[in-house]
This record gives sequence, structure tokens and C-alpha cells, in this order.
Amino acid sequence: MCGIVAYNGLKQASPIIIEGLKRLEYRGYDSAGIAVMGEKMQSFKQKGKVIDLEMVMSEHAISGTIGLGHTRWATHGAPNDINAHPQRSGNHDISLVHNGIIENYDVLKKLLAELGHQFESDTDTEVLVHLIEEYQGRENCTIEEAVNLALQKVIGAYAIVVFDKKFPDRLVGARKSSPLLLGIGEDELFLASDAAPVIKYTNRVIYLEDGEIVVLKKNGEYQISNLKNEVLNPKVQELDLSLEAIEKEGFEHFMLKEIFQQKETVYETLRGRFSAFDGWVSVGGLKKEFKKILKAKRLIMISSGTSWHAALVGEYLIEELARIPVEVEYSSEFRYRNPIISKRDVVVAISQSGETADTLAALELANSRHATTYGIVNVVGSSIARATKTGSYTHAGPEIGVASTKAFTSQVAMLTLVALSLAQERGTLSRSFTMQILTELENIPKKIERVLANADKIKYVASEIKDSTNALYLGRGYNFPIALEGALKLKEISYIHAEGYPAAEMKHGPIALIDENMPVIIIATNHSAHGKIISNIQEIKARKGVVISIVNEGDEVIKALSDYTIEIPEIVEPLSPILSVIPLQLLAYYIAVMRGCNVDQPRNLAKSVTVE
Repeated sequence: MCGIVAYNGLKQASPIIIEGLKRLEYRGYDSAGIAVMGEKMQSFKQKGKVIDLEMVMSEHAISGTIGLGHTRWATHGAPNDINAHPQRSGNHDISLVHNGIIENYDVLKKLLAELGHQFESDTDTEVLVHLIEEYQGRENCTIEEAVNLALQKVIGAYAIVVFDKKFPDRLVGARKSSPLLLGIGEDELFLASDAAPVIKYTNRVIYLEDGEIVVLKKNGEYQISNLKNEVLNPKVQELDLSLEAIEKEGFEHFMLKEIFQQKETVYETLRGRFSAFDGWVSVGGLKKEFKKILKAKRLIMISSGTSWHAALVGEYLIEELARIPVEVEYSSEFRYRNPIISKRDVVVAISQSGETADTLAALELANSRHATTYGIVNVVGSSIARATKTGSYTHAGPEIGVASTKAFTSQVAMLTLVALSLAQERGTLSRSFTMQILTELENIPKKIERVLANADKIKYVASEIKDSTNALYLGRGYNFPIALEGALKLKEISYIHAEGYPAAEMKHGPIALIDENMPVIIIATNHSAHGKIISNIQEIKARKGVVISIVNEGDEVIKALSDYTIEIPEIVEPLSPILSVIPLQLLAYYIAVMRGCNVDQPRNLAKSVTVE
């Protein structure tokens, strides 16, 4: 959701910024813009993709070694050239790019209008840049001082980068509740929403904290302070990220690459955290607060989207294996319903990016009520990782496709380890069953490879149902959350309406929709409910529904009843979600490609939802 890239160094800025914006395209956007300072300030904005912006820029000679760029996902104001960033001050001296939402922009806009300011756009961002201009003129101060004064009047979330023609040697960045990092190279500095635009040039970064302001000057000089003008000296971190990790590496789309990476990414999540031979599980982040977690009255999992589905799987895992009560909450609802939270609760925040605004806000509420907080995130150094008392990284690597795939299976793998670790400490599992699960975990990367070997069969099934306008996904037990996730994937990237349900709920409404035009995808791998699933299929076939079943290898009974079957290796039931979701990811992918959809950048969606 929105992306920022800025550069101050010795090289030409515009190629670096444009390349960086392309690396941020995965976040989702509808317009793009750039401003570069050389002998004069040059600014270009364009609705559409970065390539459209490049076309406009190609008609001009652009020179300058300092600049900023932005990809905008519209919040205030329609997606058009005028509302695109950078936004500029009334005197056209100051340019600003902004991620987030200024909640009190309307009040500020009215006050500024009374002082004579005139606005060109419908954005809250333009209000902020005019406010900075007002303070600079009133106080006769530097650009960084004006930014500080303006931000003290702002309510909302922001990551901003500003430059001013009157101070052509510097950029100013600041953040609150929206990510911004400083990249430190040789005689050059970068600001960006995440690491993707800077990794080509440096792996040394500082993640700015809320309320921090950074000034980037020439020759690699920078200074970080807070809103109280106290100079700070935060630690420089080294990124564990390669340029290859954010390239397609021969795949047609990032999403397909990330689906096929799951053999490796699940392995990386599990690596070093258990031993099937010795029968132990050890999750480092969990150990830091083990006593509190073991004594917890309940675990509350907060998350959104695909991560919420992972949390549902986690609920099944932890309640069955460790016998600890679990509640799963949408982050966006949790904080607004005045939830009951006590010191005896453990709040688990799950997020791929670690920057999800709703989850961060819910986490702040949990911290304020002295609950133990635990984060499961993918991005090292992210806001949720820093806001939780302890936690674990999934180590899935950068996920560029907007529709999450490898991050989901890594989250489920991580939650499996958490459940097993708690179960061992509480003594709720037999030694033999523990060893069986651990042995299966050790073999799961190979089984994922076997699922992926069915890609051509899944592609054929996709071709048979690609013209459907609706789809129904059904699952029981551990596979009910997978039905929800499968439906979400289809909606996200193919724009086909789809719904996921517990299979037993089909008769309580959804069955009314079933006819010969309705594909019904059934995750039918549960031994514990095999007979019930057969009954579901027979009910669907009696109404001429098209049945696509995900089955265990060798299940001839369900295969005979279904129109299409996709086989996966048999596995102990608590681990089945990691395998059963992969055919659904591929099914959605192939359908979307056949329908001509933009798989990696679905319409209206953003990778990381950093505003509420």
C-alpha cells in the first residue's frame, strides 16, 4: 500500500528512484510520481503504472542527484494525475510524498484556507505540505524544523519524505505508524518503505521508529532526532536479503515463483527448531515468555486476511495438541469492541509484513493492558516485531505477490511448532504421537514437492472451470480454514466470487446456490470425517454441482464420486493444511492467468495494508 523511494548521493537520482518504484509495485498502487532536484526542481506525476510515468519522463532531460518518488494507493481523492504524489506547497518550493492518512486534515485545511492557502488536489497530503510551508514562513526556519512543527499538529499515520528548493542539499523523512527505513551506502543515502528498493545498493539500514525524523545530507551524512529535538543514535542493522530473492528468476509471475518456493520456505521455518530423531521442539522466541504462556488463561490471536486464516489453523492446532483455549480475532474488530484483556492473556499477532495497521493498533491495546504479546512475522525488524515482547520469524523470505502463498504455509508451520512446544511442556501428547508428527514434519518439504508435481493436472482443472462466475469451497476440521483461504485466493486474483464454508454448514444456506454451473471445491483429506465428506459430495451431485476434490493419494471412493480430483500425499491430520492449501493456490493462479488478470498486482489490492 503506497510506496516511497528517495535518494541523496552522487549518482543521478531519477534512474535509481524509478527502479526502486518498480520494486515497490507489488505493494499495490494506482498512480506514480517523482521529483528530482538539480539546477532546477523537476516533478512528474501520472495515473497508472510506473511505466506510464517513465513515458512522460522520456520527453524531458532530467538531471539531479537528489530526489523522491512515490506509488500511490488512493485514500483521499480519486486516482488521477493531480492527486498523485509528490504534492507541493503553494509557493512550489516544497515537495512531499506520504504514506498513511492524516485524520485531522479537514480541520487543518480549513485553517490554512483562512490563512490564504489554495489547494489543487483532494488529498490529505497536500494539506500537510501546505502546513509545513506555513510554519516555515511563520517561523523563518529550516525545512527540518518546519516538518517537526507541522507534525506536532498532525493526527494520523504517516511516512513522509520532503525536500525544499531552499535547502537543495537535503531530504527530510519522518514516520508514525507507517514504515520507513534509512539505507546507508557509500556516500549515498536512501529512504524507502521497505528494503526492496535499497538492497541493490546497500544492506545497511536503520528502521525508523514512531516519532522520529531523519535528515539526509550530502556525502552520506544523516541525523536522526525525535519530535522533542533530541538527537538519537539508533543501531544500524544488516539486511539478510539478496537481490535475487526479489527477482522472478525465470517464473512468469512472482506468485508462481512463491508457490513453488514452499518446499524451501517451509523448511526454513522449521529448520533448527525441532528434531524428529531426538523428539524435541524448541522455539526460541517462545522460551522467553514460556512461564507466562504456559500459565495463560487463553491465547488471543489477532490478524487480518490470509494471516487470519493461518490463525484459525493455529486455533485447531493449539487447542487439540496443547489443550490451551484459543480465540481468533480480526484485528480490525478487536480494538473497537472494548475487548476483555488481562495480564493472564497472551495476545499473538500474526502478519507477513509486520506492518499491518489494524494488527499494530490491536497490539498496542494489548500492550496497554499488560497482556503478554507474541509476534509471528516474516519481515525482520518490522513494526510488529519491535512492538511485541517476544516472537518468532517465519524466515519465508520476501513475498512480492500480493496474494500471500508461501507466507501462509510458513505461518502454519510456525504455529505447528508453537503448538507442539506447548504440548510437550504441558504433557498433553503421548510420546508416540509426538514422534509421529515430528517425523511427518521432517518429511513435509518432500511431500510439498510431490504436490507441486501435480501442477499440470491442476492447470487442466483450472481450464475446465475458468469461466465460472461463482465457486464454493468446503472443508471440515483443520481444512475449514483452508476452504476460506482457497476462496480468498480465487477472489483476490481472478475476481470470481467465491465463499468458503465448513462442509457441515452447506445445508444451512449455501446448498441453495448449487447447480450445474457451480463448481464446489472440497478439501476431503480428513480421515476423521471421511464418511461425512462423502455425504456432502453426494448431496452436491444430486443437485448437479461440479465437484473438485482434494484427496489423499489412493482415495478411490471420493475419486469415483467427483468430477475432478487432485491428489496430495497422505499426512497426519494436524499437518494436512500445509499440503491441502497448495493445490488451491495453483488453481486460483492458473484460473487468473487464463482470465487475463494481473496476478501479481490484483486490482484495488495492496500487499501491506498500512492504513486503517
